[in-house]
Amino acid sequence: MRQGLPRVPKDRIAVLIGSKGATVKSIREAAGCEDLFINSETGDVEVHWGDAGSYDPVKAMKLPDVIKAIGRGMAPKAAIRLFDDRHFFEMVDLRDFVGKRSNRQRQIRSRIIGSQGKVRRLIENLTDTEITIYKSTVVIIGEEEGLFAARQAIEMLAGGSEHGSVLGYLEKDRRRSKLSSRSLETIELKQQDPTSGGFENLVPGLSEVSDRRSRRMRASQVDPQDETAVAEMMELSDDENIVWEEE
Repeated sequence: MRQGLPRVPKDRIAVLIGSKGATVKSIREAAGCEDLFINSETGDVEVHWGDAGSYDPVKAMKLPDVIKAIGRGMAPKAAIRLFDDRHFFEMVDLRDFVGKRSNRQRQIRSRIIGSQGKVRRLIENLTDTEITIYKSTVVIIGEEEGLFAARQAIEMLAGGSEHGSVLGYLEKDRRRSKLSSRSLETIELKQQDPTSGGFENLVPGLSEVSDRRSRRMRASQVDPQDETAVAEMMELSDDENIVWEEE
């Protein structure tokens, strides 16, 4: 099966092909396709897939994004990570905010990049993403949650928000993400089988002692006027018995 892929700008064709075809080979191996054809004059790209079942359909769906990311300035090694199930692709078109005016696009690019690339690096570090600015587009690659935050930050800057407001939003979002992650870890720990591990299992008999202590605590809280509760409290557990001794 042949499939047409996004056309690559002429100044990115050599990057897509790579030295002695190394990049094309890496993409072909990562995607699991039979061949990848690139027209070195027009930038047209076409992939040849094998028979159904011989390739991963998810990777087939992601390959156009890989080509598009490289075509819009992303380094091939970063773009190939899109084949990982956890990584996704977003592209922001600055023309949606400032139109086709090249001077306004240049100003927005400068705001996103910052002095010596500082702003872009801060966004990348706070969202665990990779960002590339190419002409009128911004390409973002990363995991889903960080990807959303990074896109929001780019759109805020393109819309005129101050750098302080944008970075404040990202720092707040990162703290929220960390707290959410810790909450999930706590829930997972609580859902674990208590007999599968823990300190009590390391000390012989400690678990039984803990159970008896819990029963005594519950017994001390029984209402003496509640006959049913008193009867249940008086019942012996499997590990309890009555010993009669003469004085």
